[in-house]
Amino acid sequence: MTDNVVSVATRTSYKEIVRLLAGNRINAVPVTADDGRVVGIVSESDLLHKEAAQTTDSPAHHLLRRHNRATTAKAAATRADELMTTPVVTISADDRIANAARLMTVHAIKQLPVVGDDGVLVGIVARRDLLRLFLRPDESVAADVRREVFRRALCVDTAGLRIDVRDGVVTLRGCLERKSLVPDAVALTRRVDGVVDVVNELSYAVNDAHTSRR
Repeated sequence: MTDNVVSVATRTSYKEIVRLLAGNRINAVPVTADDGRVVGIVSESDLLHKEAAQTTDSPAHHLLRRHNRATTAKAAATRADELMTTPVVTISADDRIANAARLMTVHAIKQLPVVGDDGVLVGIVARRDLLRLFLRPDESVAADVRREVFRRALCVDTAGLRIDVRDGVVTLRGCLERKSLVPDAVALTRRVDGVVDVVNELSYAVNDAHTSRR
């Protein structure tokens, strides 16, 4: 996340919000109450309702008028608390990156405010922040897979394993003790930051598929 967050108060004017977005090259700002809690977010799309309604004889104006009360109200808004989208979708600082990506996809948003347990703004995550993870060096990804997946999560000796990473694609080779460990290894590897895909070439010594279901 970015912890130096540009935010606005509920009474911040329309024009000042436009200045902040343009000056900081961002497309949304969180709106905070006096105690720092996030109460909404104003995006470029919230601001553009006013522009669309400026010409009364335009097709956009007639569509806007028929749309809904909230959209019409935003076209007449002059302050952040009138413009903002609420309730706002937020995430906690210790949440998984995959969950942040899921929330952005499901809600079709480009920025996600990060809040503490008290709801106070502590940072913001943008789509580009998530995409930067895929720029991690292949060597770092391989080291994480070896340490976090096999040694820590699965308690597997990695001496006989080969973990190759090329352009974020992880290839797993070697023999695991039990068959049931193979899908776990693949699933956990996919969750490592920077992994684009996983090629599974693992084998196993014991087929415990039947005993593991009991």
